[in-house]
Amino acid sequence: MPDGTGLDQFAKSFPARCFDVGIAEQHAVTFAAGMATEGLKPFVAIYSTFLQRAYDQVVHDVALQNLPVRFAIDRAGLVGADGATHAGSFDTTYLATLPNMVVMAAADEAELVHMVATAAAYDAGPISFRYPRGEGVGVDLPEQAEILEIGKGRILREGSTIAILSFGTRLEEAKLAAETLDEMGYSTTVADARFCKPLDENLVTDLAQNHDLLITIEEGSIGGFGSHVMQFLAHAGLLDGNLKVRPLCMADQYIDQANIKKMYDIAGLNAEQIVECARSALNIPQKTDKSTAASSR
Repeated sequence: MPDGTGLDQFAKSFPARCFDVGIAEQHAVTFAAGMATEGLKPFVAIYSTFLQRAYDQVVHDVALQNLPVRFAIDRAGLVGADGATHAGSFDTTYLATLPNMVVMAAADEAELVHMVATAAAYDAGPISFRYPRGEGVGVDLPEQAEILEIGKGRILREGSTIAILSFGTRLEEAKLAAETLDEMGYSTTVADARFCKPLDENLVTDLAQNHDLLITIEEGSIGGFGSHVMQFLAHAGLLDGNLKVRPLCMADQYIDQANIKKMYDIAGLNAEQIVECARSALNIPQKTDKSTAASSR
């Protein structure tokens, strides 16, 4: 898939460093593992749904051997006209369950630049980063790529009542939801996890201890980022008090091809659904102005 992954452009500049294995996904992963044993820095550029076909090789030839293979996972999340067959719904779940694996998701094109550099610099084991089909959100690309601290997220806006913790490109919808919630009088924090594994436990702890409601959101199936957050919260005793937690992930269904906005409406992952989730969790009246909401707090 050189044209689908964009490697056709890479191959023009570096023909001796690009290998097209056709649709032999299992070979691609084991081939990269062999390169890694010899000290090379292989990147496997592959669609999320195609990587599913090579999962046995990811487990036994890469993760079990703790080899520094870098997985660039295209078509993360829903994919519009490509439909259910190409929707990247499961890679976070099936990769984050593996020991030794680092799992990242880029919130925008600038973050993707940083994650490519981070993956190139990381030699301690396998690492992956996911990004969606289509265009970016329009942010300026950084002049210099930053090597991210492994397992470290970031807070983009500070609030005190609701925290939205995003993994991936739902971050823009989280920001829109936060604006609406702020207008309703409910101060909202927005954070970008960046990593599902290793999880930024300090960030999650801070959000859990300083907010009434924690919402996680991701473009993936149940068992992924939200499940890792819930597992940590439970074992840390952070679910033993008054904190409300609502993990938002893809609906448990295959979604047919449609307009991408409509697909995410069906999945329940747009700003409107985030606001509705918060409203339901905190028993916010359906129609409330800022003064009513403020007085209710």
